[in-house]
Parts: sequence; C-alpha cells; structure tokens
Amino acid sequence: MSKPVILNLVSMILLLMVNTLVLQPQAAVSDSPKPNCKTSCGKVSIPYPFGMGNSSCYFDEWYQIDCLNLSGNYTPFLRLTNVEVLEISISEGTLTVKNPITFSSCDDKVYREAANLTGSSFVYSQKRNRFTAVSCNKLAYMNSAGDQSSSYSRNSASQTNVILAACMSICDKNTTDGSCNGMNCCQTTIPSNLMVFSTDLNPDTYNRHERCRYAFLVDQKWFELRSKSYLDIPSKMDSVPVVLEWNLLYNNLGEQVFGKFPDQMDKPKRFNSTSYCQRDNTTTSIFNYTRIQCYCDRGFEGNPYLLHGCQDINECENPPDDCKDHTCVNTHGGYTCQKKERIDPTTQRMLQGIGIGSGLLFLLLVLWFLYKIMKKRRKIKRKKKFFKRNGGLLLQQQLCSSEVNVETIKLFNSKELEKATDRFHVDRILGQGGQGTVYKGMLTDGRIVAVKRSKIVDESKIVEFINEVVILSQVNHRNVVKLLGCCLETEVPLLVYEFIPNGTLSQYIHDHNDEFPFTWEIRLRIAIEIAGALSYLHSSASFPIYHRDIKSTNILLDEKYRAKIADFGTSRSVSIDQTHLTTLVHGTLGYLDPEYFQSSQFTEKSDVYSFGVVLVELLTGQKAISINRSEEAGKSLATYFILSMQENRLFDILGGHVLKGPREDIMVVANLAKRCLNLNGRKRPTMKEITVELEGIQMLAKTVTTSSSVPQNYEEVECLRTHVTEPWDVVSLSTGPAFDTGPHSSLQELPLLHYTA
Repeated sequence: MSKPVILNLVSMILLLMVNTLVLQPQAAVSDSPKPNCKTSCGKVSIPYPFGMGNSSCYFDEWYQIDCLNLSGNYTPFLRLTNVEVLEISISEGTLTVKNPITFSSCDDKVYREAANLTGSSFVYSQKRNRFTAVSCNKLAYMNSAGDQSSSYSRNSASQTNVILAACMSICDKNTTDGSCNGMNCCQTTIPSNLMVFSTDLNPDTYNRHERCRYAFLVDQKWFELRSKSYLDIPSKMDSVPVVLEWNLLYNNLGEQVFGKFPDQMDKPKRFNSTSYCQRDNTTTSIFNYTRIQCYCDRGFEGNPYLLHGCQDINECENPPDDCKDHTCVNTHGGYTCQKKERIDPTTQRMLQGIGIGSGLLFLLLVLWFLYKIMKKRRKIKRKKKFFKRNGGLLLQQQLCSSEVNVETIKLFNSKELEKATDRFHVDRILGQGGQGTVYKGMLTDGRIVAVKRSKIVDESKIVEFINEVVILSQVNHRNVVKLLGCCLETEVPLLVYEFIPNGTLSQYIHDHNDEFPFTWEIRLRIAIEIAGALSYLHSSASFPIYHRDIKSTNILLDEKYRAKIADFGTSRSVSIDQTHLTTLVHGTLGYLDPEYFQSSQFTEKSDVYSFGVVLVELLTGQKAISINRSEEAGKSLATYFILSMQENRLFDILGGHVLKGPREDIMVVANLAKRCLNLNGRKRPTMKEITVELEGIQMLAKTVTTSSSVPQNYEEVECLRTHVTEPWDVVSLSTGPAFDTGPHSSLQELPLLHYTA
C-alpha cells in the first residue's frame, strides 16, 4: 500500500473520530419548557410559550395552562377558553384540543358550542381540520356572527349570521362504510382565520322519527385513522380532537409585548444565534396586533421561543442525497460533503476487521472494568463481614474496657500479610497444629514475622481467639513471644508474632541433634527462663495470667536458644484477689493437673504442675505420654518419674546429656520437679519460689566454674518428701460441663488454639 493512501486512511479515521466525539450535537428537545417551570401535566408536555403556575412560565394569559385533577388523572386546560388540551407542537405551531359534537334527534345528548377564540392568539386550522356532518339529504352548515378580526370583544353589539361552510350527503341506509365519502356522511373545508362558529343541522319537518344526526369540526388525520369513523361516535364520545394554530401577538402601536422584538417586524428579526422571528402574513391582524411566528435556523431544531432552545441537527445521521457518494461530516448548523477515497476491497476488509476488533476490545475493557469494580465492592463487603465475624467488635470492646490495660494492637490488612507470606505458600509453613498453621513472612519494613492462620472455626471460638490477642497485649517479657498485631478481615483470623527461628523445645529434647548438643547447662538455663516467664505472668503482670497449656511444644527457642513461651489461646487473666478459675476442663494429656481435672478449678499451681512435667522432660528426654512404657509405670511421664524417685532409680531414667551434669544439682532439680508434681496443689511451690531455687543452682555452678582452685564442699540437699497414696495416670480429658463454685473469670472458656505444631 502506497504512502499517500495510508495517509489518506489515517486522515479519514481521525476525521470520523472528531466527528463522533467533538461535533456530535446534544439531543435536541423540540418541545421544551422554560427553566424552573413545570414540564408537563399528566401525559401532556407543556412547552414555552405555554406554561403553568408563575406568570413568568407563560407568554401571556392566553397561554396559561391549568392542570386539574379529574378523577385521579391530571388534565391540562387553557384557562381563558376552558378547553381540554390534548397536545402542543412547537415545531408546527399547533395546539390539539377537544371540540364538542353537535347532535340532533339523539337521545341523552346535550347541545354544546365550540370554543370562542375571538381576540386570542388561536385560530381553527384550515389546513388540518374538516367540517364533517352525518345527516343524509339534510343540510349541515357552520354559522358565524359578525367580523371576527375587527373586535377584541367576544360579544359584539351587532352580529350578523354568516354561513361559513356547509355540506349535504346522499342517503343510503344499507351502507356500512364509515369513510365519509358522501353517502350518509359529508365533509368540507373551512375558511381561514376562523375563531368562532356555531353548527346547525336543517330540521326535518316531514319525518320527526329521523335517526340521530350530528356534525363536528375534526382533525382530519385523527378522523382518517379511526376504523368506521362516524358510525360509533354517538354511543362512545361527545367530543373529537380539533387543531388550533397559534402565533404570538405583537402591538403595532409600539408596545413591545415580547421584549426581544424590535418595533418593526416587516423583515425577519434575529431572536438569538440560532432562531429568528417574523410577521405571519398568512393570518389577518386583529385590533392593531400583528401575529408573529418564530423559527429555528436551518440546521437546528427545538424551541425557538427559548434562549438557546434550538439545537444543532446531525444531518449525517441520514445523509442527504448530495452526500450519498461522499463522506458526510456534520458541522454547527449544517454539514459538508468530502470526497471519499477509493479503497481496495482488501484494505476495506482490513479496516472493517480493525473496527470490529477495536469495538470488541473496547467492550471487553468496559466489562473488565465493571467486573473489577464489582469484585472490589464484594471484597470490601466480605472484609467487613469477616471483621465482624472474627471478633473485631469484641476486640474493640476489650481494648476500650477499663478492666483491660493494653497498648494499641496493629491491625494488619489481608493484602499486606498475603504479600508477606507469598500468599500463604506451602514452602513458608513453620508448623501445623490441631487448630491452625504458622507461616514465615517478611513485612514491607523488612521484619521477619510468624503469621498464625487459624483453621475455619465456628463463632463460638471467636472469644478464645480474641482472648489470646488481649492476653498477649498485656505481656511484655523477654521470654514470652511478642504479639505484633492481628488481621480480622480474612475468612479465618490471623495473628502476627515476632519470628522465633529455632523451633520448639520439644524438638531439641526428643530429637537427636549433633549440631547443637543440648547440655545440662543449656537445659538448666531454659528451665530458669520458663520459670521466670511464668512467675512474671502469675505475679508481675498488671493482671495475674494463667497460661493453662504449658508444654514443651509451646516453648520456642530464639536465635540465641532462649526460651519463649507461646500459645495463649486458653490463657485467662484474673483479678488480684481471685485464687482460681472454674471452667470446662481443657489441656493436653500428660501435662494436665489431676487436681484441676477432678475439680474443674484452675489455679496458678496448675501451671506449676505443667511446668513440673516440662522439667521432667528436660531431665529424662522422654515424652509426657508414651505407649511404650510398662503398664506398671503407666503411660504418664509424671507417674513414671515419681515411681522412679521412690525406687531410687532416678539416674536410670535420666538423659545422656543430663548425666554429664553435677549429680548434686541434678538431685536438687529432680526433687524440685517432684514437688511441682505433688497431687496436692497447696504443697506445690510457687513459680517465684521455683525461679529463685533454679537461679540459685545456676549461680552456684558458675561460682564453682570460676573458682576451680578452691575446694568446694556440697552439702546433701534435704529432699522434701510428698505424700503419694498410689500410682496414678492421666489418660483422658473430661468432656462434661463444670459449674462455677467460686469467683468467675470474666471470659467464657473455649477450646485451645495452637500456635505451633
């Protein structure tokens, strides 16, 4: 394809785009009301110069419309003539109204006269109306009184009857044709400038039983469209449509009724940029008034009686004949015809393909845009629903409660956490538990975090989730996992913690690791850190907090292998003077306090018992519950440990790394663990006492290490014996309800939410 042809094609496309986007006019409204005026009455549009209400809405009193409520239907009437208005046309300058039918020898029909338009702006249209009479062999005629155009008064002092029009038809009683072709019905034209008339039917002096006769002035278009026009008129109607022509009246004496008009109207005068007005020479002037008609300029349509009422016509929608072989381009008030460039069929098909493809692409873009909007709205709605379902309102209530003193918790959005965890990819999983999964993530500020994603839970577990958020918000301790925030706008709630890189304590106790030998010193330090954190929770936090699920899988190790207590899903805060909680029994087999199991009353000593089991795990390297133990020892590590202590077989069950430690220190820790496992909770030490004793052992060991040249004497540590009536074994959890018997926790007890595997 040559370069000139390509340039011509481009210019044509640009021209069509300009024509479509820039020069396309606004839709013209031919019958427009005046601004701030009522636009219609019932189903009839009321354009200016006609109007209702305020006098500024109509030209003069002849154009005033009354909108009356007749049996529930609003109907317009010309106020001065009291005729019902059926239609108003600005472009044709016509007004269609109801005109009464004149009856003779018709039962139950009342004689009514047509409207008297003398002195008004209206005349009966000679072009549109026909005088019609249904009266065979009888003369029907229209009478007029006096000269209509010479007086402004409707009742002249001297009136002379003048026959204006008359017709007579031939009788044919057998015909059923209703076309009014001269058989039983006749029609004739009327004179121009007709304003008033009366209808007479020549009386029948010979046959007084003549059938019903009637005559009327009617809109011929309406009459021709009716089936069997005149045959059913007596039984169905009393009036027919008639067309009036109207013009504005201008005072020849110089009084400007319409302020925009100059004094002389001999030539067309410009009303505004798109319309003009001139004298109507087809009608007779009345009483020093001239009839004036206004029009839109060529190429415009609309209401010429309003400022900017005429709008541009797009002639190119139906190209005129002189542009059929050219390209029609619409202009303001006209059009131009540009020569078409000859395009070969291949290029034409290519352009058609481009046009269709562009249209489809545009449609697809619109549909995609609408889809994105709807998707975004649904997403926002779902987030609000999830926020409410996941306890967002409850969290706000807890944070605002005077009983809970917490710092502001950051509410993460779902998009931020999805990005941080690579949309919760399987490779980011750190651990999985019965109630959820933990993912490793990196926030936008570079911080590494652990995101706990709970499994789908029912609404009864929301209180438990919110409880974990509130409890952790109150804790500020180096050996407790720090809660950074949460997200409640997802289907399942999310918690964001500081990232603890080295897994759980259980992994290091029970899984052999050559890279990191789990020595006695490390185990003692971890025990001290756990005891210190629990002591802080029990006695140093703003409200005492019972963890209620201490176990080795809930103890994490950071980059320096320092212990961090996690999973506060079942934790509860209590008032300072409260000694226990009465709740449903929850916990983990092997760590559950038997006293709590029997009474449903959880105290701080219940956490002490669970810590004692963890301490035994550190000493023995064995799991809290094992089916590999003998039936005599029982499945519970606590029972197995106490029996071994009683049988003086402690060093037979200790782990290999523990046996490398000082025997005296091991005996002290073992006896401390035994005291923690006492069946009587009152005889167990407090976490504060446990912390002091463990720290004392550690300090003594450091003193021995740093002063190796000085002999050290170790006194035998007196073992505090506990009363054990018989071996016991915890093998199950209670599922029955526990009723309150003492001071209550302010929060409802719910099942556990796990933080790690």
